[in-house]
Amino acid sequence: MGRLTGGDPSLLRRINSAVVLRALRRAEDAPTLSGLARETGLSRPTVEGVVEGLTEAGLAAEAAAEPGGAPRLGRPARRFRFRAEAGHLLGIAVGPHRVTAVVADLAGRVLGRAGRFVTEGDTVAVRLEAVHAAVDELLRDASVGRDSLRAAGVGTPGIVGADGTVRLCTALPGWTGLDLGTRLRDALGCPVLVENDANAAVLAEHWRGAAAGAGDVVMVLAGLSPGAGSLIGGRLHRGHGGAAGEIGALHLLGREVTPERLLSTTEEPLHPLDETAVAEVFALAREGDRRAVAAVDRFIQRLVHDVTALVLALDPELVVVGGWAAGLNGVLEPLRRELRLYCLRTPDVVLSRLGEAAVDTGALRLALDHVEERLFAVQGALPAGERGR
Repeated sequence: MGRLTGGDPSLLRRINSAVVLRALRRAEDAPTLSGLARETGLSRPTVEGVVEGLTEAGLAAEAAAEPGGAPRLGRPARRFRFRAEAGHLLGIAVGPHRVTAVVADLAGRVLGRAGRFVTEGDTVAVRLEAVHAAVDELLRDASVGRDSLRAAGVGTPGIVGADGTVRLCTALPGWTGLDLGTRLRDALGCPVLVENDANAAVLAEHWRGAAAGAGDVVMVLAGLSPGAGSLIGGRLHRGHGGAAGEIGALHLLGREVTPERLLSTTEEPLHPLDETAVAEVFALAREGDRRAVAAVDRFIQRLVHDVTALVLALDPELVVVGGWAAGLNGVLEPLRRELRLYCLRTPDVVLSRLGEAAVDTGALRLALDHVEERLFAVQGALPAGERGR
C-alpha cells in the first residue's frame, strides 16, 4: 500500500468527505459550517466544499430555521443535517412459525414493522412468499419505495455461508443449500446480508438491548433448535465455517431426547412445538402439575448445560437469554443458580430486552453496518441510488 501524502488531492477529498459526513450524521442537532470545522479539525472552506458535495449527492441538506426563534441581527449561520431519509434499510427475520420485516432510515430509526405467520412444514416457496408479502405491506404502510432500499439484512436458522447460502438448516424444510442471499437480492434489488438468527440477535441486543456496552456476550435463543450468538471484544464470532454457537446439535453427541419430547407432558411428542404450546406447559408447572414440573425441570437443565458449555469456553461477561425463555417466567433464577454450581466464574445472566424483535432488529443492524462501511469508506460517500452488490 502506498504512503499517504498530500500529492493525491482526490484521495484527500474522499477522506475529508467521509470525516465530515460522519460528524454530520452523529450530530444531535444541525451544526453550522464553523461547528463542523471545529468537530473535524478541517478548515471552514474545506468543510463548506465537502458539504456542498454531500448536498449534491443527496446525503446532506440545509436545515430549516426553527420557528419562533429570537430575532438576530445579520444573516443567521447556515445549519446542515444528515439526510437520513436519503435511503432505507430492511431487517428480515425468518423462523419456523413467523416471518417479520422492519424498515428504517439511514439513521437506524425504525419506521414500521410487519409480519406473516407460517408453519413448520411450509415449503421454501411458501415461506419466501410470506417474506415478500410482509415486505410489500411494510413498504406500502411506511410509504417507502423499493428504489430507496440501500441494503437488507436477514436472520435465519441454520449455518450461513459468507455468500448468503444456508449451508445447513434442520428447522426449515428445504432450507439447506438455499442461496437465500441471491433469491432475496433479486427480488429486493439491493444488497442482502444473510446471517444466522442467533448471531443477528446478539448484534441487536448489543445495539439496542440488554447487552449494550458489553464487550464479551453470549446470546442464547432457546427454541426448537437452540442456538447461540457471541461477541468477543464487541465483534461477532462466527467461527471458521459460520457454525459457532450451534448448540442445537448437542443432541447428536449422546442426547437422544428431542425438544418435542423434552417438553412433553404426555407419552407423545409435544406438537406443534411453538411458543404457545411451551407457555402452556410452563403455566401448568406453575399450577403444580407433576408432569409439567418435570418437563420444565428438563428444559431448564438442558438450557443450563448448553449455556455452561458456552460460558466455560468463552468466559463472557454477560449471558442474554432469548427465544422461548425470554417470555417465560421462572427460568432466569434457576439458570443463575445452576450456573454458579458449574462455572468457574459466573457471568451476569439477563433476559432479552428485545424479545421477538431481536432477530429482525439484528438483521437491520447488519444492513446498517453494510451501508455505513460504504458511506464512511475512504473510497468516498455512497452516491445516491447506488446498487452495488
